[in-house]
Amino acid sequence: MGNVNTNTIYKLGQKIRIERIKRRLSQEKLAELTDLNRNFIGMIERGETNITVRNLEKIANTFELDIKELFNFVI
Repeated sequence: MGNVNTNTIYKLGQKIRIERIKRRLSQEKLAELTDLNRNFIGMIERGETNITVRNLEKIANTFELDIKELFNFVI
C-alpha cells in the first residue's frame, strides 16, 4: 500500500472549506457542530492532516451532504 496522495488530502480540505463558507459557518461553529477541535478543522482545510472516515462523516452530516459529495472536487 502506497502513501496517501497529499494532493487528494489538500483538495478534500479545500472542498470542506468551500462547503463551510457556502453555509456561512466559521471554523469555530463547524467545530462546535461536529464536536471537533477548531484547530483540527483548520488543519483539515489546509490539508495538513489525514481525516478519518468517522470525522469526515460528521462534517458531511453537518453540511447535509452524502459523504461522497465531499470528494467531488471543483478545484
